[in-house]
Amino acid sequence: MQAVCTAALVASATLVLPAPMAAAAPADPADQPVSALLSQLQTLYQKAEEATETYNATEEKLKKQRTEVNKLNEDLADARVALDGSRNDAGRLAREQYRGLDNPLSPYMRFLLSGNARQALDQGHELKRAAGRRAATLERLTGGEKRAAVLAAQARDALNVQEALAAKQKQQRDTVRKRLAAVERLLASMTGEQLERLRKLEQQGITEAQRKLVDSGRLGGSGRLGGSVNPSVVGGKALRYAFQQVGKPYVWGASGPDSFDCSGLTSQAWAHAGGAIPRTSQEQWKTLPKVPLNELRPGDLVLYFEGATHVALYIGNGQVIQAPRPGAYVKVSPIAANPLLGAVRPDADKAPLRDYAPPKVPEGAWAGSDTGYGSARAPGR
Repeated sequence: MQAVCTAALVASATLVLPAPMAAAAPADPADQPVSALLSQLQTLYQKAEEATETYNATEEKLKKQRTEVNKLNEDLADARVALDGSRNDAGRLAREQYRGLDNPLSPYMRFLLSGNARQALDQGHELKRAAGRRAATLERLTGGEKRAAVLAAQARDALNVQEALAAKQKQQRDTVRKRLAAVERLLASMTGEQLERLRKLEQQGITEAQRKLVDSGRLGGSGRLGGSVNPSVVGGKALRYAFQQVGKPYVWGASGPDSFDCSGLTSQAWAHAGGAIPRTSQEQWKTLPKVPLNELRPGDLVLYFEGATHVALYIGNGQVIQAPRPGAYVKVSPIAANPLLGAVRPDADKAPLRDYAPPKVPEGAWAGSDTGYGSARAPGR
């Protein structure tokens, strides 16, 4: 799946995330102050990103379930082939017994009745071997039938789970589309003047949030924001990949190569560096080692919001590279562009490089809104 991680518009002490909107917005946005419109958009985008992360998590489960179903079906096919072979062997033995090819006398009786002791012993050994073959064939047949029955039941159960996940994913996809459509409607209802004032208000909030974060010392000394200035070898590769994606559009659920959502960008950057990490921002936060903000190094992942529904790659000096949200493009942003949750380090077992030349920041990497107004349409799936 894929992960929408649409970033909330402002992260600052002065612009606190609003409470959820009422069921119905005022009929005429033109009568509302820009700050109220900003709050509505914050809430709508947060709801959309939460729904998308849920969708992406289900997509990951569905991929694993498809793999399990395919594996069970392959095992079942192999078991049935083996079972057919065992049945053929059992049938052959039955025919041999019916034709009397196996002497019913015991090896001891054959020895007493035979005029040739050596021949009697040889026949006795052959009878024992034949009996062993019959027993082994019957055991294989019985075991094969049991294994085929178990695999068939497991395959049916796995397919049922897959179908349930697919239905759940469709519902989640529809939820995302509805919530992004609500964003579209609100944006379409605004005047050009309102949108421009809203953008300015957002940028003011981000600038103030960044200033407060730096002044607080949470990122370390002002001369060197964050911890180590150098990433590990793998972290450096992840950053180079991320920088190569600058300017590509945000699309919810996308993980490249032409578009990304937030965790699609971070997961692909690390995958291309040879350090596979979970697909969704929640799993990245849940499973990867935590690191204090004042010990950040380039390549670390910075998570946002209480639900870890947005993620970016730290590039150093208090900046991140991210796919903000629908309507935006992969870009460089202040680390405080969204409400910080914390940070994780995919390569916690790797030492930082002694010498590191940061990738050249592409032209226009700072351009565009960090919050990404524009089309919020979901992909047609």
